[in-house]
Amino acid sequence: MSIKKSLQFPTPLGVLTLVAHHTALLRADFDRPATENAPNHPILAKARQQLEEYFAKERTVFDIPLGLEDGTLFQRSVWQQLLPIPFGRTCSYGDIARAIDNPRAVRAVGGAVGKNPLSIIVPCHRVIGSDGSLTGFSGGMHRKIALLEWEGVL
Repeated sequence: MSIKKSLQFPTPLGVLTLVAHHTALLRADFDRPATENAPNHPILAKARQQLEEYFAKERTVFDIPLGLEDGTLFQRSVWQQLLPIPFGRTCSYGDIARAIDNPRAVRAVGGAVGKNPLSIIVPCHRVIGSDGSLTGFSGGMHRKIALLEWEGVL
């Protein structure tokens, strides 16, 4: 079992906590306490740098090793569909359900999106209702709105 390290840092949307093990980033959460501040951890340092570049409008794509193995098979399939949603674009929960060949699973897709462990990096904030409505975000609706405004969607 690998030891997990964490790092907290300020962003324009509040303090973000990153958690990683030796090979991958595991979590990126707002309002989550850090267990151990490890600013020199290579994965955490790279993630922080890329997030700072994102907030400086210098980066639109992340290339950090991600550890998405803690979810269910269904959740992981949904999270994989979030990754290619481009910066400045949105898609609906129905689009995701169709992409995983389960078009009737819209509500389940919503539940899986809500459990995304890697806020911003796995861009769950880019998923909206089929009618264009802004729906929940685990980091708070004010952050979802701010991220979509930041990306020029709103």
